[in-house]
Amino acid sequence: PIQLTRETTKAAASLGQVSLPRIPPSRSRRSPPSPPPATASRPSTARMTEAPFLPRERLFKQQNYFQNLTKHTYLKGRYDVITSVAIPLALAASSMFMIGRGVYNMSHGIGKKE
Repeated sequence: PIQLTRETTKAAASLGQVSLPRIPPSRSRRSPPSPPPATASRPSTARMTEAPFLPRERLFKQQNYFQNLTKHTYLKGRYDVITSVAIPLALAASSMFMIGRGVYNMSHGIGKKE
């Protein structure tokens, strides 16, 4: 069989003799990057530059809690219901009340300057 290379494919396609599928460019002959040393993947032997904010057990407990919740993403935190639901509802209700009061006052002529 004939060995197809990029040059032979281009030459055949330029002559219009055959339409061959595109051959992807060859990858470099370098070896893949070597994995990091075995000691870097073990946190027990690696030295930490500063103390962690939380103990590992508490961090795993919190991660497990948040990953297993069935709520929406924006309602997962402790105070997220207040910031994502209660405050926008309060703003909408107060603005609707003020707009309604203004319409009522305008329709009855209250507060009109003479």
